[in-house]
Amino acid sequence: MINSELPLLQIRDRKLLPIVQGGMGVGVSAHKLAGSVAREGAIGTIASIDLRVHHPDLMERTRRTKDRKVIDDANLEALDREIKAAREIAGPDGFIAVNVMKAVDRNPDLVRQACESGANAIIMGAGLPFELPELVKGYDEVALIPILSEERGVRAVLKRWLRRGRLPDAIVLEHPRYAGGHLGAPNPADIDNPRFDFKRILAEIPKVFEQLSLENIPLLPAGGINSFSKIKELFAMGASGVQIGTPFAVTDEGDAHPTFKEVLLKAKPEEIVTFMSTAGLPARAVLTPWLKKYLEREEKVRSRATPDKGKCAVWFECLSHCGLKDGNPEAGQFCIDTQLEAAVMGNYEKGLFFRGSEPLPFGDQMRSVHDLLNLLLTGKDPRLTA
Repeated sequence: MINSELPLLQIRDRKLLPIVQGGMGVGVSAHKLAGSVAREGAIGTIASIDLRVHHPDLMERTRRTKDRKVIDDANLEALDREIKAAREIAGPDGFIAVNVMKAVDRNPDLVRQACESGANAIIMGAGLPFELPELVKGYDEVALIPILSEERGVRAVLKRWLRRGRLPDAIVLEHPRYAGGHLGAPNPADIDNPRFDFKRILAEIPKVFEQLSLENIPLLPAGGINSFSKIKELFAMGASGVQIGTPFAVTDEGDAHPTFKEVLLKAKPEEIVTFMSTAGLPARAVLTPWLKKYLEREEKVRSRATPDKGKCAVWFECLSHCGLKDGNPEAGQFCIDTQLEAAVMGNYEKGLFFRGSEPLPFGDQMRSVHDLLNLLLTGKDPRLTA
């Protein structure tokens, strides 16, 4: 384990490096990345959405089918494979989490599969995960970590979980101003709202614990965290660890195609944009050719969307509520699964490349998971000691 200069993160009886590698789909954080992070002693996370993209036999099995069950079952099989492959890399003591989006309609099946396949934790965001304790019944050893963005959501989840006799093992606090992918704000205008600020929320939530007569639960800020100094500052505010996504996506061990990593590494600040996703949430990504063309006609296609014209391009409901499928003009009008799959496979022209807003720790250089963790946890730049 890296000799961290920051306190270790305790999840139940486990002491871990205080960094959670964020879950990034479709297929950006799969077994290679999660296993490598867990092997170093931090929390490696597999994103559960549409992992069949990494398995040619499963893609072939589902390529021409219109049977939703065939596709869903293939993704459950892929998740099982990815967890077991990550375990082989991480070893028996590695801590492997699975990120499951609440917004995905088959989230209960993904949670159960993750538990059955040996995940150490379930991390759930993209909605308030009120039902998560019920979904893991029989797997009490699996840690539960919700992703929330403000005090109000934390309070609501704690109250609901208390009635079920379960509490989070940690809470990720995602700031929508800085994170990549789907953002925990109702609309783009809310992204800069001060209620999401780390200083504010890290002061507010311990008061909620006190009001509910609870012991402190580890709080893990997420979004825009790219240096040892930022992590130290957050620890001084009361954080017990952090979640970091984009910097891990561009490591040597990241599961995405090299072109995907190159796009994220070379993106200029003005090329990182926020827009409305098909899930009805703001999202942040690189302004690639496909996204530029979509945004140019977004107003027109959204104005034409009506429930009677809803459609699904891939024949299955990956999201419970999808702007394209439901004909909802308040949400994006494209197939997010198709665009994310194109990105992870390195298709610059057609892909949707989610990315956080802040500079990367090694600039435009690709480095190993070990080097990244060492820089984040000690402040020592391996480029200066090589």
